[in-house]
Amino acid sequence: MNYREQLEILQQKKQLRKLRTMQPLIDGYVILNEEKKLNLSSNDYLGLGTNEDLKREFQQLLNSHPEWHCYTASSSRMLSGNNELYEQVENALSIHYGKSALFFNSGYHANIGILPAITTKNDLILSDKLVHASLIDGIKLSSAKHVRYRHNDYDHLRKILKENRGRFDRVFIVTESIFSMDGDRCDLVELINIKHQFNVQLYVDEAHAVGAVGTKGLGICEELGVVDEVDLIIGTMGKALSSVGAFVICNESVKQWLINKARPFIYTTAMPPINLAWSLFIINKIPFCNIERQNLKTLWRNLGESLNAEGFNVNAESHIIPVVIGDNETTVKLSEHLLKKGFVVMPIRPPTVQVGTSRLRISLSASINWQDIKLLGLEIRNFTKSLG
Repeated sequence: MNYREQLEILQQKKQLRKLRTMQPLIDGYVILNEEKKLNLSSNDYLGLGTNEDLKREFQQLLNSHPEWHCYTASSSRMLSGNNELYEQVENALSIHYGKSALFFNSGYHANIGILPAITTKNDLILSDKLVHASLIDGIKLSSAKHVRYRHNDYDHLRKILKENRGRFDRVFIVTESIFSMDGDRCDLVELINIKHQFNVQLYVDEAHAVGAVGTKGLGICEELGVVDEVDLIIGTMGKALSSVGAFVICNESVKQWLINKARPFIYTTAMPPINLAWSLFIINKIPFCNIERQNLKTLWRNLGESLNAEGFNVNAESHIIPVVIGDNETTVKLSEHLLKKGFVVMPIRPPTVQVGTSRLRISLSASINWQDIKLLGLEIRNFTKSLG
């Protein structure tokens, strides 16, 4: 393969990605190219990542725990890296959810490790067509048969199950609760009905819901009171929980199986104690962040109404609001236009989304002031009108 030629092809298609260096500030702002911009591409949904009060409180806690001032584990958890903070983090999660918890280094690690570990060639995985790339990669690494059902189309899912359930030992339905690129939600109640109807297992990735949704901030499973009905719940620390790592909520037998069989868990260096200490600190704060969650909900509803008033017909079911433009070139130009106006809204293009559905993915944070974004819809409309 000639990489230079392939990169040129990506450039011609307006699909070439480049890194940008940003310095986070407070209230949702960043410094980019030595200018202050409002960041609408962050997953810091509650604004905890730049909360100075939290940082000061954690620093005081660190001062009383010098043993946490360690910046590497130097080993996997299976060898000598299983610091006592791991047990404290997992115990805290278990108390919150009422089930066992196992911690991973990232959401990607969790999703590429769990599905291959729990399935065999005699099993079937049915995944929503729009699940995250990490889930797709985990499914590919498994030996199970895989079929995709149309996005949130449960009649299609039932049809596949009627035709295939009897041919496999076990069936796993895999979905996100809030979809990362569309911001819409799955119908968990309906999926649980299907689970019982066909005797299957349910795997729900709550990466974009944990922290941001629920009375205690535990996601849509908690919000709907169905934690016990979902076999595997995946949560991430790297978004609303403003840390690093991820976890699975499951029964104790599955946890012990994953400790023995999940390769990304076994064959990777453990998290540094200082990261685990921060994660534990945040996990214990999340149930009390109701003001932030309410601010976030108000913000996404206001922005959804504003964008729809400008004629964009957006789906505003969550803090992730896509404005679908269509072609790559227009989407990139719109992103660049908004950057000049002070908004960081990165363009999302294939292969992350389907061809012809390139978009701006507006990702909101509770720390953002409505006055700072209320004219965003007008800016987008004016730009699209200028194109004729």
